[in-house]
Amino acid sequence: MSLKPLTDRIVALKEQPQEKTASGILLGAAKEAPAYAVVESVGPDVKSVKKGDKIIYKEYSTTNVKLDDKDYVIVEEKDVLATI
Repeated sequence: MSLKPLTDRIVALKEQPQEKTASGILLGAAKEAPAYAVVESVGPDVKSVKKGDKIIYKEYSTTNVKLDDKDYVIVEEKDVLATI
């Protein structure tokens, strides 16, 4: 099953929190989930983002969806802050 966004919505696959730092230090349970994701699909009115882009979004303005053991976010285009 796939999510098909409407109007100016974007469906993105959330990045998983890192298990360890770049230098190899293991992180505990207090790890913070990143506020970026990879775009899976875009609605017909989205102009500035395309599938495959990595986006940074406003964390508290999304809808979180778990589908097939993957965590997705649905975000409006205006709530995307930047692409990486």
